[in-house]
Amino acid sequence: MSRVPRPLPKVSSSGPLPEHDPPTSDPLHSSTLARSVWRGDQLGHGTVASLSSGHPRLDDELPGSGWPIAVLTELIAREPGIGELRLLVPMLRQLTREGRIVILLAPPHIPYAPALAGFGIDLDYLIVIQAPNAADRLWAVEQTLKSASFGALLAWLPADRTRPEHLRRMQLAALGARGPVFLFRTLAAQFESSPAPLRLLLLPRPNQQVSVQILKRRGPVLAMPLILDLPQPLAAVTIRPSPARGTERPARSLVTVHARQDDAGRLHRTH
Repeated sequence: MSRVPRPLPKVSSSGPLPEHDPPTSDPLHSSTLARSVWRGDQLGHGTVASLSSGHPRLDDELPGSGWPIAVLTELIAREPGIGELRLLVPMLRQLTREGRIVILLAPPHIPYAPALAGFGIDLDYLIVIQAPNAADRLWAVEQTLKSASFGALLAWLPADRTRPEHLRRMQLAALGARGPVFLFRTLAAQFESSPAPLRLLLLPRPNQQVSVQILKRRGPVLAMPLILDLPQPLAAVTIRPSPARGTERPARSLVTVHARQDDAGRLHRTH
């Protein structure tokens, strides 16, 4: 038995039209929507909160015009000491002068405090966390990210123990951070997949310069690397002769803590 189609209801031209959401003509709404949409052939400026890197040429190529906040940024280098820390000096100087805590987690070498002070970095707001064990180091990164009480986190990851699932967990934890998060990785990491939205390859150059190649960003591929001048100290660092016995003054030093996953206190301050 065939079904007879029901006739469509008639709508009078003078009667009310069916309800629907009318298109908005609010210019503010349109501009906000345009800023929140990122297209693959453009830098995602409108969707990224950031801090200026202090390098105008680098800011021009970074989404948000600076170091992104609340996401992972990978700094990949052949070996420590090629200028990766000096690249971040302008940002570190700004944050510590504003009284915001900067955490250095498991650096391969203890930074030289007088040199950092010579760059204008306030050592009172710089904390070094020691975590020689690879498992403790990965745990300490996650715990620090969850605290979200820092101005910037700089973490050196173990080359042979960092897996994609570790990075994904770190990226999720970083979403609540109030500052940029930098992961220092070895050269082999450039060929590995990573959830970090920003990945930079750093190579040394003569004359106090560093090459910065953007491996990944929210935007088009940048074919040529940037050659940037590394910051110079604001004040010369000098070695003074030892004072006479009994007249020594306590030197400014870095606050250092140890991270151990199996301790009840977790973090222990050293003296």
